Amino acid sequence: MDFPAIHSLLTDCLGADVISEAVENVPQPFLVVPAVRLAEVAEVLYRHEQLYFDHLACITALDNGPEKGTMEVLYHFASIPYGHTLVLKVVLARNGTDEPLPVIPTLSHLWRTADWHEREAYDLLGIRFEDHPDLRRILLPADWEGHPLRKDYEAQELYHGIRVKFEDRKEE
Repeated sequence: MDFPAIHSLLTDCLGADVISEAVENVPQPFLVVPAVRLAEVAEVLYRHEQLYFDHLACITALDNGPEKGTMEVLYHFASIPYGHTLVLKVVLARNGTDEPLPVIPTLSHLWRTADWHEREAYDLLGIRFEDHPDLRRILLPADWEGHPLRKDYEAQELYHGIRVKFEDRKEE
């Protein structure tokens, strides 16, 4: 099934407002869906007999910075039996360092691989995945301060007596 057919099937099943934007004229086309609709879109992607996206290859999360005020979560899906792929993007309000972390529904109940991908996005960017079965740090120690891939991240000076923050040294 090609990209326009997948787009059409999703809007037929869930209504035209389920897709905020469809971007086709790029090397990897993608659909943008609102965070509040992600769970129902994911259910259709996994359970619909014509789609059956049985593989979640990866989740990519990025911070667009305080100026834009958004973060993005991209899901890369594949259907092994049908040979089609899809990238789904969700744009979230970024929230500042003193505000609650951005929240998005977990997809770990549909794709087991989402479990660790979501934990990585939480650990490094501070995106919370609602109803995740074990949302804790996966790469950094449990008591690490902050989320280092956020554009406004300030590294702590010391971690258990170990110097963390280093100044750039220029070669002479």
